[in-house]
Amino acid sequence: MITMIGITAGEIWDYLDRSDEAARMQDIIGELAKDRDIIMMSLGWLAREGHIRLEKDDTDYSIKLARPREAE
Repeated sequence: MITMIGITAGEIWDYLDRSDEAARMQDIIGELAKDRDIIMMSLGWLAREGHIRLEKDDTDYSIKLARPREAE
């Protein structure tokens, strides 16, 4: 199970990395075609590690990679 969560976390990372825009949680669930519970666990893992930023909007969550600030 841990391996599947890690693989799915990598797929989520890749999905988010392809765009500078935030993605909706439902978009990620639809795109990955994996069990919703695995996706939720993977999002939790990424959030706990500080790799993504989550924001709640009216009906869904907005998810974006947490990119370090660029050096000035």
